[in-house]
Amino acid sequence: MKQPSQRIRTLTRSAFFALFLVAPVLDVFRYDLTAGHFVIFTYPLSLGLESIQGNDAAVQILLRVLLPAVILITAGIWIAYRFGRLYCGWLCPHFSVVELINGRMQKLLGRPTIWEAGSKPHSISSWLILVTVAVLIAFIWAIGLLGYLLPPLTLYSDLLSGELGFTSWLFLGVATTLFSIDFLFARHLFCKFGCALGVFQSLVWMMNPKALMVSFDAQRAALCKDCDKACDKACPMRLPARSIKRKKFTCTQCSECIQACNEVQKDNPDGSLLHWGNGDPRRSADADKIIPSVDIGARK
Repeated sequence: MKQPSQRIRTLTRSAFFALFLVAPVLDVFRYDLTAGHFVIFTYPLSLGLESIQGNDAAVQILLRVLLPAVILITAGIWIAYRFGRLYCGWLCPHFSVVELINGRMQKLLGRPTIWEAGSKPHSISSWLILVTVAVLIAFIWAIGLLGYLLPPLTLYSDLLSGELGFTSWLFLGVATTLFSIDFLFARHLFCKFGCALGVFQSLVWMMNPKALMVSFDAQRAALCKDCDKACDKACPMRLPARSIKRKKFTCTQCSECIQACNEVQKDNPDGSLLHWGNGDPRRSADADKIIPSVDIGARK
């Protein structure tokens, strides 16, 4: 049974993914290549400097461009410093696909990635289903992104009528191919090393020793000997959930590991060994010495 936080996260991810797809249609945000300007909340983003000169133009640039950018960047830095990759785990459309493909692959192949050992025999039908799902999602993503560059209603109309131009078809073909490769083979690697926004959030998060993170109750580590590493298996990013902060550099704060530990320890009156905390209580020069005791034995 999902915890309330997981139900909320499902809601926020679903809502943001829907916004990602419909934002161009509703003119919430997009760049119109045909008109050569941004559209934000149905209004063309124009500095309106054509008739303004001198100091007045500088003031308008400051108020309309620099000040909003500074506010947005400052807010993003503060959130990352305090909460880490909160955007990744609770909003990011790409991470939603990571978790979706993980689930499909676990169900069809008995493993969440192609790099891990599976518990089910491979079959052509399983791979066909998996590839079909990945390509379909990749195509939806490609259409969604193209809608940020071209008038979306015209784009969808031309697509349905088969009148889409060669350049648009080329974009869709290349984008679908690249996204398919990413979703099937490199989705975790992209999140860890390829996403500039994600890496930036991680770097800022690491600078704060009191930042929010998943902490492990090392004093009760002996309880882990009867577990099959459920927390590690639940992590969409394939991170060691019970390890110290620097080994969870790319943690997305999704709390799936906490959910898994809660399930394993549901009959334990002391509850989960994993919990939210401000900073790593085991942070010390010899913190690594604690980790081997955590992984002693899996269920035979």
